[in-house]
Amino acid sequence: MAKEGSESGNSTVEAAAIVGGLVTTPVIGWSLYTLKTTGCGLPPGPGGSIGALEGVSYLVVVAIVGWSLYTKSKTGSGLPNGPFGLLGAVEGLSYLSLLAIVVVFGLQFIQQGSIPGPLPSDQCFG
Repeated sequence: MAKEGSESGNSTVEAAAIVGGLVTTPVIGWSLYTLKTTGCGLPPGPGGSIGALEGVSYLVVVAIVGWSLYTKSKTGSGLPNGPFGLLGAVEGLSYLSLLAIVVVFGLQFIQQGSIPGPLPSDQCFG
């Protein structure tokens, strides 16, 4: 019973992680596909909104993986499954996204000699 009470304090964080993970995973896929096919990240979009979403998406993946690794080091297991198993699914998707990031960025570095910076460049959008 005490464990249930302590978990309810994390329900807001878990819900935010679930929503963040489910929203950002397709953005990362779109970003990596665009990087692989064009050599550039996503376009800035209106008011920089698409570029901002792209950057936040990468940060969300890193945050979820970091939270998972921290939890694993403290408890011996990953994140709890969460409602309907969604937090566990987001955790898995975040690890897969991180793997895809490493692969695509590695291929980009091998083929182009660098990866694009966080700001739009004239080469891509000039």
